[in-house]
Amino acid sequence: MFQDIITFFQNTDPVLGALYATLFTWGLTAFGASFVFLFKSMNRVFLDGMLGFTGGVMVAASFWSLLAPGIEMSEGEGFVKVMPAAIGFALGALFIFGLDKVLPHMHINFKEAEGIKTPWHRTTLLTLAITLHNIPEGLAIGVLFGGVAAGIPEASITGAVVLAIGIGIQNFPEGIAVAMPLRRQGMSRWKSFMYGQASAAVEPIAAVIGAVAVTFFTPILPYALAFAAGAMIFVVVEEVIPETQLDKNTDIATLGFIGGFIIMMILDVALG
Repeated sequence: MFQDIITFFQNTDPVLGALYATLFTWGLTAFGASFVFLFKSMNRVFLDGMLGFTGGVMVAASFWSLLAPGIEMSEGEGFVKVMPAAIGFALGALFIFGLDKVLPHMHINFKEAEGIKTPWHRTTLLTLAITLHNIPEGLAIGVLFGGVAAGIPEASITGAVVLAIGIGIQNFPEGIAVAMPLRRQGMSRWKSFMYGQASAAVEPIAAVIGAVAVTFFTPILPYALAFAAGAMIFVVVEEVIPETQLDKNTDIATLGFIGGFIIMMILDVALG
């Protein structure tokens, strides 16, 4: 089954492959959001565990799928070899930091809005918060596929597919994390689902942009991989982990984080 998937992507244009891969991750977000048709609320312990799992997957993917290949494909030795990754990582974190300060959004607890002041409804702000998470995820998949298109030996279709699978797995609880709070606030099941799945619509857009950019500007690939990693790590530390610490479920969230990290590491090393 997995080999059939790899064969399909090997026979597909890499930019188009990036689009297909992120349509898959978007679909798993929608699958998570669809749970509002079955339940009106989700146990907070379960939600915190799933958010912790999401953080673990993102951190593992940032290193195994992005930073390590980015460093490996950089030329030179010592400080020269690691500088593209260091610069890209910093720029990625600063990019999300800037979006975080400008883009209006609100976290799952509905307690505090961030970004510029806006009259937008809380549901829109919550959706934008998860959308912010998904930008670096789509970008990460896109730059890997772009590296394949550019013929970079360290960038492989298998690695890109494995990253998409890992991100898709952690998108499932993200869909729940958007849709369930909206349902609990009294929104209809259908609207809660639509807002939940819409939060991942940015992933295919970011993926195609990342793939096309790397295809035309091959030397930026090490920087682009590290950029996506820095953006993802910023999201985990600034958004995902603090969200899991608001209740008394810190141990569950931590175990979820460890589980997510292990699963993504195994997927990347064993399959990638």
